[in-house]
Amino acid sequence: MYKRFVPALLLLFPVCSFSQNKMTPELLWKLGRVSGLGLSKDGKYIVYSVSTPDWEANKSSRRSYIIPVAGGPPVLISKPDSLLNDKNISPDGKNVLSNKEVKIKKISGKDYYPELTKSNAYIFDNLNNRHWDTWEDGSFDHVFMTPADKSSEGKDIMPDEPYDCPQKPFGGGEDYVWRPDGKAIVYVAKKKYGKDYAISTNTDLYEYEIETGKTKNLTEGRTGYDINPSYSSKGVLAWMSMKRDGYEADKQDLVAFTGLGNAVVNLTAHRDEIHVEGFRWSDDGKKIFFWAPINGTLQLFEVIYTGVTKMLPVIRQVTKGDFDINGILGQSGNKLIVSKTDMNHAAELYSVDITDGSMTQLTHVNDETYNAIGLCKTERKWVTTTDGKKMLVWVIYPPDFDASKKYPTLLYCQGGPQSPLTQFYSFRWNFQLMASQGYIVVAPNRRGMPGHGTKWNEQISKDHGGQVMKDYLSAIDAVSKEKYVDKNRLGCVGASYGGYSAFMLAGIHNNRFKSFIAHDGIFDMRSMYGTTEEMWFVNFDWGGPYWDKKNAAAQRSYNEFNPINKVNKWNTPILIIQGGKDYRVPVEQGLQAFQAAQLRGIKSKLLYLPDENHWVLSAQNALVWQREFYKWLDETLPDPEKIKKGF
Repeated sequence: MYKRFVPALLLLFPVCSFSQNKMTPELLWKLGRVSGLGLSKDGKYIVYSVSTPDWEANKSSRRSYIIPVAGGPPVLISKPDSLLNDKNISPDGKNVLSNKEVKIKKISGKDYYPELTKSNAYIFDNLNNRHWDTWEDGSFDHVFMTPADKSSEGKDIMPDEPYDCPQKPFGGGEDYVWRPDGKAIVYVAKKKYGKDYAISTNTDLYEYEIETGKTKNLTEGRTGYDINPSYSSKGVLAWMSMKRDGYEADKQDLVAFTGLGNAVVNLTAHRDEIHVEGFRWSDDGKKIFFWAPINGTLQLFEVIYTGVTKMLPVIRQVTKGDFDINGILGQSGNKLIVSKTDMNHAAELYSVDITDGSMTQLTHVNDETYNAIGLCKTERKWVTTTDGKKMLVWVIYPPDFDASKKYPTLLYCQGGPQSPLTQFYSFRWNFQLMASQGYIVVAPNRRGMPGHGTKWNEQISKDHGGQVMKDYLSAIDAVSKEKYVDKNRLGCVGASYGGYSAFMLAGIHNNRFKSFIAHDGIFDMRSMYGTTEEMWFVNFDWGGPYWDKKNAAAQRSYNEFNPINKVNKWNTPILIIQGGKDYRVPVEQGLQAFQAAQLRGIKSKLLYLPDENHWVLSAQNALVWQREFYKWLDETLPDPEKIKKGF
């Protein structure tokens, strides 16, 4: 960790060397990060918070505000929760839901041998010994029902069960909800343990009856993900559901009970291109609003549902444009309050007119910053792939783009692997920042992305190093035909599956690229299978374990599509970034790649972040990441004009 005065000194050169009319890493880390909290109890105000990073203190500060739903100046508030309806309070106001960890299993040396107080040993006899960035310690998140008057410590509704609710690592309060009559609680859990947990995605919705203490599986027989239970004002339960166990990127549909026994209606199955990211019931309980990827953006949709229907539900796209709708706070009359981003703007809150999709900006947290810098043009290009398909490619240009000049160009490889590449605004993989440093960014919606139909999304499974790599090369080759692209200064960058892509392309790119950057990428699929934690992913997407010699799909993955087998063809400088607490793509992946590059005499650098997981969360580490990222590109894609002038 730096001492406080060191970053201040280090910043003097970067701040002075960058023009103040474009985005810089330091400016990016001064932006306020807007989070909508909801509408006030009386429906008149929007409640939201703004988190502002402080890189010197290596932490963020958070303030909360209200504004009228029609817009207006923000008012600072100290207790935002007091203004909001609390979904965790029972309808009769007598009980409150919460969650906390409960020790269930013996795991540590001290659990077994209490007299050995200085032991830090772990003892495992089953899988799922670690997850995301945390080692299993025998504790599980459970839902508690506590009297509102705090007359008791509360009742664990999952006593002695070695299962989590909320789901780890990312589940929260959305994983449990009161039934509208207040007599039951519905919660999400994957009631599997150890190895069974590691190979399955089968979460279910469970209903706990308060009077009897009995629990019923509401989604028994539904074998994939079932998440985000939400009741309408009319008492109808809806949730998001996937069909197949073990397939984390299956088509995610919006489903609801019909009111006839346990019958369920799938409201989005008939729309092949729709993969629901999130939803909210309308206030009158007659519609569901949801957002989903569509052709490289996230848009707002509505579906009418009032109960049993013999006709296909009518789905209407409410918004259109080159932006992302990525959350719904609430409804005020015919307006929805939403969160919106695009590649030039971090999240702000907007109102959307449900009837025509028109939008009005309500928060203006970062307007002053964006008004003072040049914004980047984003353009859609349609590229023909090697198998004759039309592929959407986002191209992002520098703010002062001049078509008569030549620019270094970066191929951006998206992670996921099956996640949409839309108009998102990242505080690390930030297209605006990349382009503002003078790079054209090429971001293809290659195979394995929702929003272009189920077949397009699923073609990546068991073909990680096949058609997708051809898609990448088709994209960069097509854009490189433009006169303003400097073919001698092409780079390839990416994280997670994008990091794997960089490793893979480094062995097959035929000298297209002069630089690679791979962050938390899979380098050796065999060792990855032996050390990663969510086994369902590698089982489904790669075909199974490496020792199954009779499984053609698996053997193709571990041989033909394994980057480690292409290292003999590496000949290009590569920056490798690896998080020490990344248990999804564990540390040996980055270390092996760096060691191979070094021993082969290839210009290479390792940025190791011992306390970061699959992401980079601390402000100072993030700034180190940004500075090393652009420093590497400056070194490996040097500006010939600067070289001539002696820089």
